Amino acid sequence: MQDHTPDQPVPAARQDDSIDPFVAHRRLLFGTAYQMLGTVTDTEDVLQDAWIKWHEVDRDTVTHPKSYLVRTVTNLALNRLTSARATRETYVGPWLPEPLLTSTADAAEETEMADTVSTAMLVVLETLSPVERAVFVLREVFGYSHAEIAGFLDRPEATVRQISHRARSHVHSRRPRFDTDVSIRSEITEKFMAAAQGGNVNALMELLAPDVTLWNDGGGKVTAARRPLYGPDHVARWMLGAMAKPISAGIRLESAYINGELGVLAMIGDYRVGALTYDIRDGHIENIRFQVNPDKLAGIQQQGGGGE
Repeated sequence: MQDHTPDQPVPAARQDDSIDPFVAHRRLLFGTAYQMLGTVTDTEDVLQDAWIKWHEVDRDTVTHPKSYLVRTVTNLALNRLTSARATRETYVGPWLPEPLLTSTADAAEETEMADTVSTAMLVVLETLSPVERAVFVLREVFGYSHAEIAGFLDRPEATVRQISHRARSHVHSRRPRFDTDVSIRSEITEKFMAAAQGGNVNALMELLAPDVTLWNDGGGKVTAARRPLYGPDHVARWMLGAMAKPISAGIRLESAYINGELGVLAMIGDYRVGALTYDIRDGHIENIRFQVNPDKLAGIQQQGGGGE
């Protein structure tokens, strides 16, 4: 499996790219932008813009390259997120972040991208204002001080502290609580795929929590539920009905690490037509987020591997 920073091309490398600060810190820059934006495509656009700015700046004026790059990416992402808010308000159906394939090692070891990159967390971050989201990511994920963040955002430190406190309280009050046992998640994932692939509605319902909710993001591009679905019976029958449609002929399910957690990819041939993530609590699937918008799946088409 690929690591979580897609190997997208950047402009032609210079001779000293092996020590270029942009290259050295690209993982950090990608993580910062992705957790602010929730989309791989926008993140890559921000990194391209940051690359251009970095190679246009007079290096003699840059005392701390890492800080300069984080500040540049943060503000580029902040501008893009602010303009995207209006578009998302008119989005067709539920809005879910773009999925990101991650490796087992990423999920277990890379603390800056493990819990905070989960789909559940990205959905919570969507409820913050752009500035709150920027402050939260920089402070809670990457551990920057309030003074450093104030410098990045050109705001008084006291203001940043207030924003940080407000954002942290907001996120913690909405953050889903779920089981993190890897073996339990693996077992339930296997049972889920078997039940869904086999069309066994009763077996599927047994895996779902009584208050299970399913969000389905088609973005108006493909057929999808435009409102959340509630309850085991409704969710299970909708899922099996979707898989039984002619357009889903030949579909197969494969386990994959998606946004740092074991989830499921829906495949037709070698093409990924859906990415499914969920929370597990008390041994049952509680929240299901099903991304089928082809525009939002473009990024993972370029990534290798998925299943184990």
